[in-house]
Amino acid sequence: GRMEEGMNILHDFGIQSTRYLQVNYQDSQDWFILVSVIADLRNAFYVLFPIWFHLKETVGINLLWVAVVGDWFNLVFKWILFGQRPYWWVLDTDYYSNSSVPIIKQFPVTCETGPGSPSGHAMGAAGVYYVMVTSTLAIFRGKKKPTYGFRCLNVILWLGFWAVQLNVCLSRIYLAAHFPHQVVAGVLSGIAVAETFSHIRGIYNASLRKYCLITIFLFGFALGFYLLLKGLGVDLLWTLEKAKRWCERPEWVHLDTTPFASLFKNLGTLLGLGLALNSSMYRKSCKGELSKLLPFRFACIVASLVLLHLFDSLKPPSQVELIFYILSFCKSATVPFASVSLIPYCLARILGQTHKKSL
Repeated sequence: GRMEEGMNILHDFGIQSTRYLQVNYQDSQDWFILVSVIADLRNAFYVLFPIWFHLKETVGINLLWVAVVGDWFNLVFKWILFGQRPYWWVLDTDYYSNSSVPIIKQFPVTCETGPGSPSGHAMGAAGVYYVMVTSTLAIFRGKKKPTYGFRCLNVILWLGFWAVQLNVCLSRIYLAAHFPHQVVAGVLSGIAVAETFSHIRGIYNASLRKYCLITIFLFGFALGFYLLLKGLGVDLLWTLEKAKRWCERPEWVHLDTTPFASLFKNLGTLLGLGLALNSSMYRKSCKGELSKLLPFRFACIVASLVLLHLFDSLKPPSQVELIFYILSFCKSATVPFASVSLIPYCLARILGQTHKKSL
C-alpha cells in the first residue's frame, strides 16, 4: 500500500545516506565507531553517574532516572514501531529487485538485534547530555540577570550538546545500525524525557518502597505488553532472526542487545539506586561531615571509576538466557550501590580513622 511505499522511499533515502557517508568518510570509520561506543548508555551508568553524583547529588540522581526511564520507553517504542535496521533491510527488501543493491559495509558494532526505531544511542545521549547541560547552567545561573560569562557558557554548552547529537546520529547512520528518521526520533524523545524529569521533584527523596513499586511496575508493564502482543500473534523477537540471517559474521550478533537484556539492566540500576539512597551506609558517609570536603568527594569519584571499570569486565555467562538476565540485573544493581553507598562508606571509615588520629 501507500504506507509501505512511503516507508520504502524513507528507507532508501537512509541507505543512500549510509552509502554516502561510508564512501566519502572512509577515514572517519574509527571516529564513528568510537562515538557509538562512548554514546552507549553503560558510560552513563559506569562513568558519568559516579562523577556527577559526588559533585552534585541531585544531578546524579536525575541523570540515572532519565537514562533508565528513557531506555525503558525506548524499548516499548521499539516494540510498537517495528523499525527496520539498514544493515538487514537493504539485503532483505525487494525494493531493489530490478536495480543493483547498494553495497553497505558492516562493522563489529553494527549488528544490534533489537528493532531500530527510535535509536537508543541517540535517545540515551540526548537525554543524558540534556540533563548535564541544563544542570550545569542551573548551577552557574546567578539570582540576578545573566552575566556576559554566563551567556557565553550557555552558548558553548548548547553548541557542544548539538555537536554531540550530530556526531552520534551520523555515527549510527554510518555504521548502518539506524536510518536517519530513527536517530532524529531518538534525539527528540530523549530531550522530551529529560525535560519531563526536570519537573518531577519526587525522585530525589523517594523511599525504597517507591523504588520497588516503580521497578515492579516497569517490569510488569513491559512483560505484559510483550505477552499481549505475543498472544495477538506478533513475534517481538522477529528482529533476532533478521540479525542472525543478514549479519556478515555470527560473532557480531550480540545477545546483550536483545530487548530483555536492556530491560533487566535498567531495572537493576534503578533498584540499586533505591537501595543505596535508603541505606544506612549512605546516610553515614554521604550525609556526614566528611562529604562536605572536596578531597573526600574526589576520592569517592576515583575509587568508583576504578572499581566499576574492573567490575564491568565481568560478563555474565550467556548460555542460559534466564540466568544471564538475573545476573545482568544483579550486576546492574551493584553499580549505583557501590558508588553511592559502599565506596563512600568504606572511604569514610578509612579516612575517618586517620582524620581522628591527626587531630
